[in-house]
Amino acid sequence: MRTAKVERSTKESSVSISLNLDGSGTIDVSTGVPFFDHMLSQLGKHAGFDLTVKTEGDVEVDSHHTVEDTSLAFGEALRTALGDKSGIRRFGDALVPLDEVLVQAAVDLSGRPYLVHRQPEIVELIGTFDTTLGKHIWESIVAEARIALHIRVLEGRNAHHVFEAQFKAVARALRDAVALDSRVSGIPSTKGSL
Repeated sequence: MRTAKVERSTKESSVSISLNLDGSGTIDVSTGVPFFDHMLSQLGKHAGFDLTVKTEGDVEVDSHHTVEDTSLAFGEALRTALGDKSGIRRFGDALVPLDEVLVQAAVDLSGRPYLVHRQPEIVELIGTFDTTLGKHIWESIVAEARIALHIRVLEGRNAHHVFEAQFKAVARALRDAVALDSRVSGIPSTKGSL
């Protein structure tokens, strides 16, 4: 089974993540940032991953360190669980609607970190969650997972929907990209490595 356990500790947070790429969408997420918990739960559920996240961070300062460190740890867990990437589809994409929102996501498990992120201006807070962290979440995941990720919000105005549709679209793209393909022999690259 393609699994990973990652522990990340700094003076600002302590993160523990368990990830199973071949799971059934069983989720247990607790970061101390309720809206972020909701988003990570969407990611795990719609990717079909089993995902356990436990983070204790300095949320009394604000949620930045907790969100950043958890995102970095998730990216590392994804990279670790993929192993040498033998037999995977490698590429995945999704077009996901959520009421008035439409999001397109495409991923390449290339071994090279790159993010293109386009979304409309939205309110700065969803409850107490700082929406300016949105792009930084994806930057952190991409950096540690070493993947290329494109996210485009094509339509939308409700901030909650804009965020949630992004997490669902990335989840569906990842679900396809990490899937094992019986037609793929070895590493899906002419270079011989990803």
